[in-house]
Amino acid sequence: MYLLGEQPAYADRLISHLQGIPGQLLDGLAPCGAPIEYGHTDDLDSELAAERLYLVDSGLLHARIDDKPLFYLQEGDLLGLYQSSVLPPCRYCSDEPVRLVPYTRSDVLAHIQADAHRQELLIQYLSGHTALLGDALARLRQPDVRPATGFRHFAAGDELIHQGDEADNVFIIVDGRAEALVDGQKVGDVQKDEIFGAMAVFTREKRNATVIASEPCTVMVIPKEQFLSLTQNNPRIAHSLIESMARRIDLLNKEVTQLRLAVPA
Repeated sequence: MYLLGEQPAYADRLISHLQGIPGQLLDGLAPCGAPIEYGHTDDLDSELAAERLYLVDSGLLHARIDDKPLFYLQEGDLLGLYQSSVLPPCRYCSDEPVRLVPYTRSDVLAHIQADAHRQELLIQYLSGHTALLGDALARLRQPDVRPATGFRHFAAGDELIHQGDEADNVFIIVDGRAEALVDGQKVGDVQKDEIFGAMAVFTREKRNATVIASEPCTVMVIPKEQFLSLTQNNPRIAHSLIESMARRIDLLNKEVTQLRLAVPA
């Protein structure tokens, strides 16, 4: 099994370990029939017998949960262990030929039960897959960025936020550019895709700057409670915010340095 998308730090080592377990579980047990080959399929589950387990001999199977691609199985993986109405429905599909070796499910379980080492291997296999799937599902279930107030459009010269106002929202410039002013003095630019207005949300203070559109802008408006939830559940957003704040602080430091140099001794 390999997860699609971003991998947790422990994934590569764990996946490598899990990949070799099915062969050890089935060692000494004969298949219940000849290998089965499938071509392109959008729903392999409908073609598999519930009383059998299958070892993936060749090919690649894509697994989808809630119609979202989640992971794939490849040579050496075991298919059919997870059979429960309380688990999220998983649909297997393939864009290429797949070859499966069938085993009778009850024979496999009896074979494992007869040996303490194989029992331990099965526990490792199931718990390892549970950890991987739990991590993947947690990432899939993270709240979407769907701000209640949606998008706003501003003409050049319009105020996006005003210094001294309450901080009820966080903003992202989807298109356009703006500039930030403190007490009427420009202190920096706000570029496309940049998050702004978050500092006052975190500090619970009033806005410390005014932001004015330098050109026509489209802005995504995210209510503060939703934004705080997103930063807690989505590390990418938190990382982007930290980068944005670091750039802003760096610009302010440069402005202060220039002002000091401009003042006569």
